[in-house]
Amino acid sequence: MTWGLAATAAAALTAVAGCTVWRIDEAKQLARASEPFQSRPATERASLLVIGDSTAVGTGASSPAASVAGLIGKSYNGLRIDNRAADGARYADFVRQLRDVQGKYDAVLVLGGGNDVIRMTNEDALRASIFEAADLAKQHAPAVILMPPGNVGNAPFFYAPVSWLMDKRSQTLHALVSHAAQRTDATYVNMYLKREDDPFAQRPQELHARDGVHPSDAGYRLWYSSLQQQGRLDQLLARPQG
Repeated sequence: MTWGLAATAAAALTAVAGCTVWRIDEAKQLARASEPFQSRPATERASLLVIGDSTAVGTGASSPAASVAGLIGKSYNGLRIDNRAADGARYADFVRQLRDVQGKYDAVLVLGGGNDVIRMTNEDALRASIFEAADLAKQHAPAVILMPPGNVGNAPFFYAPVSWLMDKRSQTLHALVSHAAQRTDATYVNMYLKREDDPFAQRPQELHARDGVHPSDAGYRLWYSSLQQQGRLDQLLARPQG
């Protein structure tokens, strides 16, 4: 998720969502400052391909090392990380990212989908893109992890009733990704939570970046914890440090 989607959402929904100009400006600044984390160890023990949107880039984090990919790189010795993610990407773009990849990896992490939620991607088109991305990822690695963002409706960027729509669309995204994971024997990381159970809703200033839509360093750490618990990283990649 990046300034492009923030501007799109704001233009269509400002009257009811209460999205303010300063949040859009903050999102632009964060996107311009973002850079995907990649790693080229001298001695390679395993390899990971990262595909996705600005949350896979790490937009909102204080540095690339504080992103999900950066936290993975810090935790695993000898792990080569190739990060093809891009700000503003949707699942249809994930397909293009995967088509541009050459070679094999030990695992592929497909992280994102929030742009499809906010920019109102048609459900049939989204389903087709998710399934195609899952199939393509399987061609590059025996292990594929599909990780949609948490409940977009709980982001401070949105106000009711638009937040309710974002909640519903987040549920749809997760259902489609879960189905694709089952069909392709991929691992699905479920971060969707209702508002009353979601730390991002209970601690918005701590877990969101200043634009109110991307995770902060603390937010990305929470995402990484979910990935570790549900994604079986220790079984897929090199032994963690320490």
